[in-house]
Amino acid sequence: MLGSGKPPATSSREQRRKVAEKTTDPIKRLGLLDNEDIQVMMQGSSMVKVRSSRWQKSRSMRLLEDGLTVWCESTKSSRKAKSQQTFAVTEVECVREGCQSEALRRLSGSVQENQCFTVVFRGARKSLDLLSPCPDQAQRWVRGLRFLKERVANMTQKEKLDQYPVIMNFQHAPLFFSLTPYNWIRGYLRRADQNQDGKMSYDEVKQLLQMINIDLNEQYARSLFKRCDRSGDGRLDHTETEEFCRELLRRPELDAVFRHYSSNGCVLSTAELRDFLGDQGEDASLNHAQTLILTYELNDWAQRNLFMTQNGFTMYMLSLENDIFNPDHARVYQDMSRPLAHYFISSSHNTYLTKDQVTSASSTEPYIRALNQGCRCVELDCWDGDKGEPVIYHGHTLTSKIPFKEVIETIAQYAFKASPYPLILSLENHCSVEQQAVMAKHLRSILGRRLLTRPLSDLPLKELPSPEELKGCILVKGKKHTPHLTQLSKNGSFASFSSSSEDEMASGSKNTPKKDPAKVCSKLSQEMSALVVYCRSVPFRGFEKTSKTYPNEMSSFSESEALRLIKDSGKLFVRHNSRQLSRIYPSGQRLQSSNYDPQEMWNCGCQMVALNFQTPGEQMDLNQGRFLPNGRCGYILKPGFLCSSSSSFDPENTGGGPGHTPTQLTIRIITAQQLPKINTDKASSIVDPQVWVEIHGVAIDNARDKTQRIDNNGFNPRWDCTLSFQLQVPELALVRFVVEDHDHTAKNDFVGQFTCPLTSLRTGYRHVHLLKADGSSLSPATLFIHVKVSRKGIPVKSVSEHMAACRGKV
Repeated sequence: MLGSGKPPATSSREQRRKVAEKTTDPIKRLGLLDNEDIQVMMQGSSMVKVRSSRWQKSRSMRLLEDGLTVWCESTKSSRKAKSQQTFAVTEVECVREGCQSEALRRLSGSVQENQCFTVVFRGARKSLDLLSPCPDQAQRWVRGLRFLKERVANMTQKEKLDQYPVIMNFQHAPLFFSLTPYNWIRGYLRRADQNQDGKMSYDEVKQLLQMINIDLNEQYARSLFKRCDRSGDGRLDHTETEEFCRELLRRPELDAVFRHYSSNGCVLSTAELRDFLGDQGEDASLNHAQTLILTYELNDWAQRNLFMTQNGFTMYMLSLENDIFNPDHARVYQDMSRPLAHYFISSSHNTYLTKDQVTSASSTEPYIRALNQGCRCVELDCWDGDKGEPVIYHGHTLTSKIPFKEVIETIAQYAFKASPYPLILSLENHCSVEQQAVMAKHLRSILGRRLLTRPLSDLPLKELPSPEELKGCILVKGKKHTPHLTQLSKNGSFASFSSSSEDEMASGSKNTPKKDPAKVCSKLSQEMSALVVYCRSVPFRGFEKTSKTYPNEMSSFSESEALRLIKDSGKLFVRHNSRQLSRIYPSGQRLQSSNYDPQEMWNCGCQMVALNFQTPGEQMDLNQGRFLPNGRCGYILKPGFLCSSSSSFDPENTGGGPGHTPTQLTIRIITAQQLPKINTDKASSIVDPQVWVEIHGVAIDNARDKTQRIDNNGFNPRWDCTLSFQLQVPELALVRFVVEDHDHTAKNDFVGQFTCPLTSLRTGYRHVHLLKADGSSLSPATLFIHVKVSRKGIPVKSVSEHMAACRGKV
């Protein structure tokens, strides 16, 4: 009966049958059997892995039966020396055809370009450069990898769950156990059951857990195994194995939320789901509730009658639609028609370096990674090279050199893949006039029409153009000739020139001693000067003078100089940054390419806060969090109080002034799921997790608090710990979740983190998907939390609603 709220058993059996049909063969389920490229990949191919002209090794590559994993084997003379390595299609950032990597470029001419390709991975994993024995085979792999990548990317969450649970990193395994407890996991059970007797010993169960990426506390696993071993013979039959897996992956905290809103404990009616959505601060309409049921409910009977079962609710709660990060902010949603000075701009320092700034290699790869992360200002340190070709490296150090031309070619290819908005090339120009002419030639010929070489308008410049107006443009930041008014010819053209000094000359260049500006002027070529339009580098001469300068003039500040100006003249610095661009760079003493705290610079409106993208850590976590919203396009609109030329906002004293909106943030850390081991070389190493919540904002808002530690449980630790924070300027605040492995005798080990602007945080019950130190996904590791935001003691349903109300009040 409908009134009972219980789905009929026949419907459940039918659902099991349908899922069973889908889960017998991954390749079949993905519809790949008819694809000739996939067939070739599954048969396997011999390749050559290339690292340099001298380092080239044979590899055997094959797509495994799961349709997701590529097996790359190295076979040496000794059988014991045989090693294998795998990668998942979901780890692949892109596949580049031809000799597009540094290693393969160096082989150009000695190999056929159409036999080469590069697999670029997400995160810190090195790219894989491959040389195929023939062009056809290379094309098969390039097309096949792209096809698989696109196939997975275009699946809806329900399709992934329906067709390919492996893709979901087993977060949704409980749903499959309830629908078809044996079919989807059959292949793994067969491989784990070493003696093929249909029963699982404890060691075989451990093998199974490793196969499905579950890292479990030994004590907990043995206890659960013993509890499920009803026969007491030390082996689990099919039914007992099912019970083991079901109990292992149960989420009682989600069950409790479901029961709280369900009147009968079996299903949620549309109205009950609507009530839950209202408490979450989301669209609480019946239409939205019905859409969620049709999207996430797996049971046919429940879906037809517009009920959501516990399984459907779990699926929804684990989906990105219920993520802590506001999905509306995953697209460009901000006004992009304001002047450039009104935006924070994602900026990189020493972009060409792979590690430290003294001995590390220079490469085009960091440019690719930075641009793919949405970076909109990259740095090029340019020096004279051999044979008249300029090079890029960290001058007067042991870092290697790369041709300027190669870097510009790389930038041309990747400039707008992640963002359509303007890219700024910050040139530190140490080249002779002759090689500057070569630089200008390469910039014009390679970048073509995308290179901005003249103003958008002939009218006098009152304010900088907007990101929208400069869409698809590449801007050069550098020195520019300035005409002497007394030396203008009769027709108004420039009779002679002098130039501004280097950016850093006012505060000390990072590589070379201070120079006499009079001597510098003769070293600037007219060709390079002509390419500088809206980002003209000038020395900082004080706020009184810069308030009268042109909006297209910008200065660079060392971190120490910027901090001094913030402390001594915070209000003036804010006003300066409302009209002109400022770039901040790390101290030259940071030999290991470490980073400074960018938050202090953002607090006073500095736009280009340049960091060493190659160095992971807290500072890069903050940068990734700051530029996470607005579609990760690299431009974030600053709060209104940082955009006014008459602003009285003081980042050092925010009480009662602009931006002052007293807000209470309350976060309940409930549980975590599948936190990985840190010391994987130690079999007995179990995570003792502890969670820190940090607030990064103006000085008065900076705070951090932690949960208690949970001993020996990284699989499903439960804290139920509530942390509260009082914020004065919420629009500048970043919230950082950090999970550590507690250590009694040494510094705690980092496990994972996630950073997000408070304004993009969602209230209610949410999952936090953790990231590794390099910013890549730590999936399936998550935190389950509850978020509440209050304004003067009044709860608000969403942070975005809260901030809109605050702006309206101001």
